[in-house]
Amino acid sequence: MQKQDFDIAIVGAGFAGIGMAMRLKKAGFDSFVLFERAAQVGGTWRDNTYPGCGCDVHSHLYSYSFELNPQWSLQFSKQPEILAYLLDCVQKHGLAPHLRLNTEIVKVVFSEQAGLYHISDQQGQTHKVRLVISALGPLNRPQVPELQGMETFEGPVFHSSNWQHDLDLTGKKVAVIGTGASAIQFVPELAKIVAKLSIFQRTPPYVTPKPDAVISEKTKALFQHFPGLMKLRRESIFWFNEFVGLGIMGNKSIGKLAKKEALDHLKAQVKDPVLRQKLTPDYNIGCKRILVSNDYYPSLQLEQVDLICDGIAEIQPKGLLTKAGAFVEAEVIIFGTGFHVSAYPEQFVKNFKVLGLQGRDLFKQWSQTGFEAYKGTSTYGFPNLLFLLGPNTGLGHNSVVHIMESQMTYILDYYQKLRAMPPGTYFDVKTEVQTAYNRALQTQFKDTAWASGCQSYYLSDGGKNTTLFPRTNTRFRRLLKKMDLGDYEISPIAIEKR
Repeated sequence: MQKQDFDIAIVGAGFAGIGMAMRLKKAGFDSFVLFERAAQVGGTWRDNTYPGCGCDVHSHLYSYSFELNPQWSLQFSKQPEILAYLLDCVQKHGLAPHLRLNTEIVKVVFSEQAGLYHISDQQGQTHKVRLVISALGPLNRPQVPELQGMETFEGPVFHSSNWQHDLDLTGKKVAVIGTGASAIQFVPELAKIVAKLSIFQRTPPYVTPKPDAVISEKTKALFQHFPGLMKLRRESIFWFNEFVGLGIMGNKSIGKLAKKEALDHLKAQVKDPVLRQKLTPDYNIGCKRILVSNDYYPSLQLEQVDLICDGIAEIQPKGLLTKAGAFVEAEVIIFGTGFHVSAYPEQFVKNFKVLGLQGRDLFKQWSQTGFEAYKGTSTYGFPNLLFLLGPNTGLGHNSVVHIMESQMTYILDYYQKLRAMPPGTYFDVKTEVQTAYNRALQTQFKDTAWASGCQSYYLSDGGKNTTLFPRTNTRFRRLLKKMDLGDYEISPIAIEKR
């Protein structure tokens, strides 16, 4: 029997990976390693540093329930404060000895004979572990559309997640392609300093008011001395979001109220009827991601800002040519086009191999079956490989940290059951269990906003929603309350040694 190096390997040290490591420590488990490809932890909140970057979920909800922070300065935290919170969690919970920074995992191979995974990094070093937890997250692979003539452009071109801070944009003519969640945040900041800002919009988003405010020192002190008040605040936000989310999930009355709030916000902030029409969505609210902002609409009405709704025909050396034949001069192009969420980009798949039973390839399997897993956490043919924020775990209404924590509970139960088995044991979710779960899950999209006909990053190329969980966080938590061994095949190794 091969000797393992660790019980558990966590791949990715963002919000999910750090949280999982904290939960393991709290449960008294210490035999784990946390791999991170970058020189620092933080994931999304390390990589995205564009002007105005922040969270669109309330601070007291977008944090771990087991590590509440009474010192949030804003109702909706900015990137530096969120990253500082994560770094503090690492320090406070003694995770540094478990961290392997600058270590990109390139290959994960399962050995049936040993019941272990062999994990290899970019330097060729290999570790043997019993359980692998993928915490790669969905927002770390930028999506940049292929536009004709891009290579001819004479100026800088970059995605918002790779912001060039050494480039002074003051007085520049800047073209922004895309109006997603990131663009909604950095456009108002750019509008303050550039000479000309040309924003290329394909589809207008629904934008709702952002109830943001500075949290007073008095309130911080109350939360510090009376944690129950902070928990109550967190719970009230959570349940309000659960209620509003019902409007996306098929409750027409709540959906109408949500749409009215967004359109009233648009009407109040944009007086020009022509511009307002350009910014009015023609699809059901929630079909695409709902955004929150108080300063996006006002920024579009500044003299130096143009909203362009014609498609881009090609990129030229000194600007962009629209499909309507208009030339838009630009010295810099910035993509606010989001991330690959419903599928992995080809380059990522080439550089990262995951091989399971009989050498089956995870990404090839997903290319045939679609991006799917059982309860978003395990997938057949890859025993003892578990996902945080795997397929169909995303949300359109509430905090994804709540989803992560539900999965962490499930994974801890899985691990405890695995530890009770002889060495070499592995659990493989039954094919029919995973198939039945996903068949039922897909039927639950019927009558929701996500199935109302618009195109969004939630959908795969074939139109299947592989990104979102179609019900409430509360429902997801009940589903993942515990791991049922009856859903899994237990390896012959374990059976022989009983």
